[in-house]
Amino acid sequence: MDSGLIFLFAVVIVLSALLLFYVTLSQKGSTRLDVDKYRKRFIAIERQLNKNDANTYQLAVLNADKLLDFALKEKGVKGETMGDRMKASKEMWSNANSIWSAHKLRNTIAHEPDAKISYDDARRALANFKTGLRDLGAI
Repeated sequence: MDSGLIFLFAVVIVLSALLLFYVTLSQKGSTRLDVDKYRKRFIAIERQLNKNDANTYQLAVLNADKLLDFALKEKGVKGETMGDRMKASKEMWSNANSIWSAHKLRNTIAHEPDAKISYDDARRALANFKTGLRDLGAI
């Protein structure tokens, strides 16, 4: 076999391998999420928030936080905790401070047994979680 043909064949194989490697790396973390599934789940969370029932405030915030965390995991964002995943994906957020404040409210609810939140706090947190879901392409 001609050495020029062997060289050309080797170059084609190397370039193909590099292209495959590049495509694989560029798709990491860009997984498309099922928008309809996330939209339905978020609407259900919004509907569970009842202004006349203070018990629903905390539950809605906890569920919205879980949904955002699930989207981060499904998107392939690495991290042991949601906070780690939020830090690892900080370039995705249109308003990182608002999403962090919603997550901090969730932490208050989860870690302080006597935590009380208002309806307005819950609505604001849900709006912030919705922004986060939108930023990830989930809704």
